[in-house]
Amino acid sequence: MGYVSAVPPPRNDADAESEREAPDSRGGRRSVAVALLLGALGATVVLLASGRTWARGTAAIGSDSLQLAADGRAVTGLPAALAIVGLAALVAVFAVRGRSRLLVSGLLALSGLGAALSAVVGADGRSTLDAQAARTTADSAAHVAGLTQTTWPYVTAAGALLILAAGLLALRFGRSWPSMGGRYERDGSPRARTVAAVDPDRPEDLWKALDRGEDPTTDQGADRTD
Repeated sequence: MGYVSAVPPPRNDADAESEREAPDSRGGRRSVAVALLLGALGATVVLLASGRTWARGTAAIGSDSLQLAADGRAVTGLPAALAIVGLAALVAVFAVRGRSRLLVSGLLALSGLGAALSAVVGADGRSTLDAQAARTTADSAAHVAGLTQTTWPYVTAAGALLILAAGLLALRFGRSWPSMGGRYERDGSPRARTVAAVDPDRPEDLWKALDRGEDPTTDQGADRTD
């Protein structure tokens, strides 16, 4: 009867490392879809909300008053521009690897942060409406009265925060994400191509080989020589 030990066999370093990396790998795969959703949704919200009216006011023209309005892109063009940068960075994350992926992920996060801050800072819109009032009344000293703000600047900031969240996910899990060059191995060499066997007695196999650009007669000649 063989000897059975109650002591578990020792684990090597490779097993321990694979167990540590398994949760990160699973989290990385889940985070890809979440980051893509957050980034695309955030950029869409920013681009749409920045085109809405952010501020309204009136300008006095003699005894009358003129209604003025300014959309987000007139107040500040930074949120929309940074949203486009964020979209480009989100796509570029999957086109690069290593340190370059880390840098692009940082750019994605910074574009979201910058868009959010610029939307909040420019939410007032007073300077834009003052300039519009001066142009409308031909009076450089004209100022807008009855200034009111909408919620669209803060909607823009909320969308920008989604881009920031996508960037943070890319910084955390981006190393385990796939890349557009997935058909190549990790060392950069292309994977070996599997060539289907050709049966010389089956005409359909010969035609398929010709369609693939192969020369089936060479294999037949080799077989007859053997």
